[in-house]
Amino acid sequence: MSDMIPKGGIAPLVPELDVCDLARSLAFWCDGLGFRVAYARRETGFAFLQRERAQIMLEQVNGNWVTAPMTPPFGRGINLQITVECTEDILTRLSILDWPLFRPLHDAWYRAGEEEVGCRQFLVQDPDGYLLRFCESLGRRRLSPGGPASSH
Repeated sequence: MSDMIPKGGIAPLVPELDVCDLARSLAFWCDGLGFRVAYARRETGFAFLQRERAQIMLEQVNGNWVTAPMTPPFGRGINLQITVECTEDILTRLSILDWPLFRPLHDAWYRAGEEEVGCRQFLVQDPDGYLLRFCESLGRRRLSPGGPASSH
């Protein structure tokens, strides 16, 4: 871990999540999900995490950005899709932690124009209730004559 910007730079969109207990969240995100701390400002309760090309910021709740009362589960109404090369490693890590899944691993196909885009995905909530959807690509296929398998 360093206190420098990640070597690949910062993505154009990086969510910053307020968390109740930064140490607990870091254990979940790093040990459970395989992210690494790219840099942190421990004195202010901040960490910038990265896994493959996905980036996220975690900050101990401090009132700076609070627009309404913070009551768990946080992030209601949003799920963060995180694309990974393979979901298997994350599922193994979560199993070791005995962490429950919100939705089990499944394959989904979504219409995109005249084809479908496939992903193998599962959903899990972090310690503060943020809903995370991890997916790996299953590629693309032509639309079946009966229409799309699911919509998004």
